Amino acid sequence: VAMNRAKQSTAGKAVKGKAGERVIRYKTALHNTIFDVLRARGWQEVKDDGDWDFYWCDVCWMREHFDHCYLEEHQRVCHFRNHYELTRKNLMAKNLKRLKKQLEKESKLEAAKCDFFPTTYELPSEYHIFVEEFKKHPGTIWIMKPAGKAQGKGIFLFRKLKDITDWKKDDYFRRDEEKSDREPPETYVVQRYIPNPYLIGGKKFDIRVYVLVTSYVPLKAWLYRSGFARFSNTRFSLDSISDAFVHLTNVAIQKTAPDYDPEKGCKWSLQELRLYLTAKHGHETVRRVLQQVDDIFIKGLQSVQKIIINDKHCFELYGFDIMFDEHLKPWIIEVNASPSLTASSPTDYELKVGLLEDMLTVIDMEGRLSGSEKRVGGFDLLWNDGPVASDEVALHCGQPPTYSTNSFLGCYNNREEQLRHLFKLSPLH
Repeated sequence: VAMNRAKQSTAGKAVKGKAGERVIRYKTALHNTIFDVLRARGWQEVKDDGDWDFYWCDVCWMREHFDHCYLEEHQRVCHFRNHYELTRKNLMAKNLKRLKKQLEKESKLEAAKCDFFPTTYELPSEYHIFVEEFKKHPGTIWIMKPAGKAQGKGIFLFRKLKDITDWKKDDYFRRDEEKSDREPPETYVVQRYIPNPYLIGGKKFDIRVYVLVTSYVPLKAWLYRSGFARFSNTRFSLDSISDAFVHLTNVAIQKTAPDYDPEKGCKWSLQELRLYLTAKHGHETVRRVLQQVDDIFIKGLQSVQKIIINDKHCFELYGFDIMFDEHLKPWIIEVNASPSLTASSPTDYELKVGLLEDMLTVIDMEGRLSGSEKRVGGFDLLWNDGPVASDEVALHCGQPPTYSTNSFLGCYNNREEQLRHLFKLSPLH
């Protein structure tokens, strides 16, 4: 249930609500689940050039307008200025490589924890380096991805260099005079394909996990308990590397499969996945694997911490895509700055409504939180300028852990009950 009671905005200019309280004003570039949640919260929509307190903007607005507008103390927008440092595939790879090199100088143990992204090159700029690596490993399968596209667009697998001949002809090997008359070549990343994914029912899957960053300096990140696993529609095989229904788990791809069933979909909740993995591999193995997943989130954010333009007006809801190989080793696939908020089913809608309601509660436009919370609805504070110990661990450990224990990915998400308890205890409520 959306929070309907909005406290006075620090704007001091907002329109009065029914109860005489000030109402927070919002703008949104999207009219899907986020619009439903903002409206149900009791906030007031403004359009065009109206004054706003909260703006769910698109990345184009950030690029074109953010640098040229003055924001009041209380105003919030849903992206950091250069969010793309983590969410463009080529920049993510560059930043993760840099972090790994930096850690190798400081700590071999920490550097070893950066072994969660496949060998990656940017094309066309690193084409010749890629060819050298390609020739060292004949028969290896590689995957090509446009750096700036989503939903599986433009992705293909290949085993032979001649398989990318068309791409080379179109983009890389044009004569200089031809290049000047045409658009610059589209940037791609080429990665070593993970040929041995963990399979359930013979099908490949990845997981979508939501991480909310409210500050980069200091780094403060919240992990949402719920998410989903996305399955391919067709059983996995390396016999046909051109079949997107086998190798890509994007819903936008899978729903076009001839035998796709929209009633069943291709999703499990993270709670269902955790139960399955625990039944098959045991509680301790699953705990260790998900601890490694947490480490991917933190290392990913740390890789851009020094170059993201931190701004108190900004926050970011990231959608991390993670897959597992047959040894349950997690691998980062990509990070999304605008994870899809369009629901594919009633269950998906319920998940995203809860996610967005809890996100707004963490952002706290109403000024209802104390700032010391470790849990808000379905969000658990994963990192607060260092690892966060859960209250249970803090009671039994003399020394703080070196990794966050306040992580409950795929655990029971009693978010509404937790919020009632939280605001019952809060003197601000």
